[in-house]
Amino acid sequence: MTQTQTQTQTQTQTKLQKLQTKQLSKRYGDFIALAPTDLSVPEGEFLTLLGPSGSGKTTLLSLIAGLSQPDAGSIRINGADVTFGAPYERDIGMVFQNYALFPHMTIAENIGFPLKMRKMPARQAEREVSRVLDLVHLPHVAHRLPKELSGGQQQRIALARCMVYRPSIILMDEPLGALDKKLRDQMQLEIKRIHRELGTTIVYVTHDQEEAMTMSDRICLMNGGKIEQLGSPADLYFRPHTTFVADFLGESNLLPATVDAVNGSLLDVSFIGLPARGQVLANGATFRPGDRAKVMIRPQNLHVSGTQGAPNTLSARLTDIVVTGGVTKSYLVLPGEQPLVVAELTRGGLGRHHPGDTLTVSWQAEDAVAIPE
Repeated sequence: MTQTQTQTQTQTQTKLQKLQTKQLSKRYGDFIALAPTDLSVPEGEFLTLLGPSGSGKTTLLSLIAGLSQPDAGSIRINGADVTFGAPYERDIGMVFQNYALFPHMTIAENIGFPLKMRKMPARQAEREVSRVLDLVHLPHVAHRLPKELSGGQQQRIALARCMVYRPSIILMDEPLGALDKKLRDQMQLEIKRIHRELGTTIVYVTHDQEEAMTMSDRICLMNGGKIEQLGSPADLYFRPHTTFVADFLGESNLLPATVDAVNGSLLDVSFIGLPARGQVLANGATFRPGDRAKVMIRPQNLHVSGTQGAPNTLSARLTDIVVTGGVTKSYLVLPGEQPLVVAELTRGGLGRHHPGDTLTVSWQAEDAVAIPE
C-alpha cells in the first residue's frame, strides 16, 4: 500500500462510519449476486458503486436499502444493526431513475408528503419544503404539477423530496439514466453542489464511468459480485490494481511485458514481442525479475517524439487520425498488430503525419503502471 493510500485509509477510519457492511452476501440459486463484502462509508462521503451489468452494485444497494434480505453478513447504519430491519427503520432516503412523483399533487405537496407521513406540524413542514426548494434552486415551481416541469427539474424535485426529512444516508439508483447527455452533465454538477452544501452521506449507483469520476469522493468498482478496487477517482484511474480496472475506467493501452530489474518503486521492463525496453512504476505491487506484467499507459501520457530505439519509446505504424474536438487521437499498430492509441490536444498543423507513417512515441516512467498478471 502506498503512503497516500495509507493516509487516505487512516483519515477514513478516523471519521464516523455512517454505513458498514461485514461479509454481506446474496445468492440466487447457484448464482452469486454478491460475494462476502466488507464496506465502510464515513459520514458525509459521496461513494459511487460502479460496474457493468451483473457486477453486484444494484444488489449491494438493495441490501443496504432493505429491499432484499442478505443470505449472510451484517449491515450497520450509525452503529446500529439493521441487517433485517424494514426500510423505514433504516433512516435512509432513496432516489430512483423514474422520479416517482405523485402526478395529482403539486410540487410542494410532493415534497411535503414524507413530512406528512411523519406527522410534522404543518407550519414546520412548510418551512422545510421551502428550504429544500431553495436548495435545488426551484422555489418558483412550488404550486405547479409534475407534468409542467422538465425531466431535469423533476429529478431535482425527487431529490428535494428525499432530502426534506434529513435522512442519515441517501441512496441513488441510476437517477440520471433517463436524461439526455447535456442535462445529465448539468445534473451531475447540481447533485455534487447539493452534496457539498449539505454534507449528507450519499451512496450512488451508476454504470457510467464519467459520471462516477465527476461526482465521487470514492469509487467502489465492482466486478462479478466482488469489489475489484475501492479508492478515489484518481487512485482508480492512475493507479489501477488490475487490468479490469485499467480497462473499465477510461481508455488505456495495455502492453504485455517482462520485468528485467527492480529499482525501488520503478521497474525495468522488456515489452514482449517488441524490440523495446522502458521504465514503469511498480504501483505498490511486489515484482521480481522474470515476472510477467501488463503495462498500462493512458493515451494522453504518450507523446509523438523521442529517438527511435531509446528507452521509454515504442515505434508503431499510424493507421488513422481522428479529431474529436479538443482532442486528437492517433491510432497506431505495433509489431504483432498490437493496437496503440495516442491522445493529444488538437492544434494547428495536423497534417504533419499521415496513415502509413512510422512514428516513435515516448512516455515518462511515472506515467506508466505495471499490473501483475
